[in-house]
Amino acid sequence: QITFGSIFLGNVPVYEEVHRCAGQIYGYKGCIRDFQVNHKELFIIDEALEGRNVENCNVPICDYHPCHNGGTCTSDEENWYCECPKLFTGKLCQFATCDENPCGNGATCFPKSRRDAVCLCPYGRSGILCSDAINITQPSFSGTDVFGYTSFLAYSTIPNITFYHEFHLKFQLANHHSALQDNLIFFTGQKGQGLNGDDFLELGLRNGRVVYSYNLGSGTATIISKPLDLTLNVHVIHLGRNLQKGWLKVDDQKNKTVTSPGRLVGLNVFSQFYLGGYREYTPELLPKGPRFKNGFQGCIFDVQVRTSLNQGFKSPGTPEGHPNSGRSVGQCKDSPCSLIKCRNGGKCIETGSTVYCDCLTGWKGAFCTETVSVCEPEHDPPHLCQQGSTCVPLPNGYTCHCPLGTTGTYCEQG
Repeated sequence: QITFGSIFLGNVPVYEEVHRCAGQIYGYKGCIRDFQVNHKELFIIDEALEGRNVENCNVPICDYHPCHNGGTCTSDEENWYCECPKLFTGKLCQFATCDENPCGNGATCFPKSRRDAVCLCPYGRSGILCSDAINITQPSFSGTDVFGYTSFLAYSTIPNITFYHEFHLKFQLANHHSALQDNLIFFTGQKGQGLNGDDFLELGLRNGRVVYSYNLGSGTATIISKPLDLTLNVHVIHLGRNLQKGWLKVDDQKNKTVTSPGRLVGLNVFSQFYLGGYREYTPELLPKGPRFKNGFQGCIFDVQVRTSLNQGFKSPGTPEGHPNSGRSVGQCKDSPCSLIKCRNGGKCIETGSTVYCDCLTGWKGAFCTETVSVCEPEHDPPHLCQQGSTCVPLPNGYTCHCPLGTTGTYCEQG
C-alpha cells in the first residue's frame, strides 16, 4: 500500500478501514504501473508519501514478445525496451516511415530514413510525390537504384510467339560504363524458379556486348555480339528465331546465328514482356545461368515485334504500345531534377521519373529544409541517452529523462 496524500493505491491503512466496515480486509495483489489522475501521470515511487510491503514487479515482459517488425526485446529487473531494426521506431518498433504513405498514384514508397520516404513513381508519373503526369514517347531507364529496385515497363504477354518471333529495337546508353555492366534489355519467360528447363527469351548487355538467349525447354541457345562501337549515339538491334534457329544483328556487325540444343521447337512463355528491368525486387524470373543482375541504363525506343513472316511489325502491349505497368521510367533527354530545387546543400537524385533530395548531414525533409533534432536517430553524433530513457532536446543540447530505477546524466546508473 502506498499513500498519495488522500489517495491510496493498492490498499488503505488497516486502522482506518476497521472503523468503516466489518468483515475481512483484502489488499490488491499484483502489479500497478502507468498510474494517472485526471490525465496527469503520478510517479508511483517518487511521489509516494509513505508505503509498506511494496516490491519491484518482475513481470517477464520479453517472454510475451512485445516488439514488432523484428525488434529485439531486452529487459533487466525493472525495465524493458525494444531494440528496433533499421527504419523502424516507437516503443514497440511499430512505426515505419511508409506506414502513412505520402506517395500518390500507386507509387512504391521506400523508407529513405526513419522519417523520410522516397516515392518510386509508376509509369506516367514523376515528381517528389509522383503527382506530376508526364508523356513518355521514348522511355528512359535508370538501371538498379540505390534501394535495389529496377526501372521497368511491363507489357501484356506477346501472343503467338511459340514458333517464330522477330524483334527490331533501338537503344541509347546513359554512359559508356553502363555498357560494361550486366544490364537487362528485355525478358519474357515462365513463372518459375529460374530452372534450366524453364522456357525464356531475353536480351541484355554484358561486358560491352549484346547477349541474346532463349531456351525452348531442352537447353539454352546464346548469341554474343562483337563489342559495341561506343562512338555511335544510337544502337540498332535485329533479332529473331524460327523454331530452333535464332539470329542476331547489331548495328553494322555481321549477322550471327545459333541453333538451340535438344529436339523441342516451341517457346512457351507466360509472363509479361518486361522492358528495361523487372517488377520483382530480385530477378526471380530470370534463369540462373545467364541472369542479368541490373536494369538497363539509358533509352530504349522503337521496339517492334512480329510473330509471323506474313504479318507486319507492331509495338508490344494491349492496346498496342501501351504498357500494363512500370516504375521509375522517364522521358528520354528530360531531367526531372530541372523542376526540383534541393535546399541547404542537398543534391537532387533522379532515377528515371523518380526524383528525391539527398540531404547533407543535419538536414532532412523532401527538400532538405528541416533540421535533424539532436534527439533523432539520424543526428550525427547520436545522443547518449541509454536504452529505455527519453531524449529531450534543449536550446543548447539535450537532457535524458530516466525511467524508474535509473539515474545519471545519461541514465546509465542503476
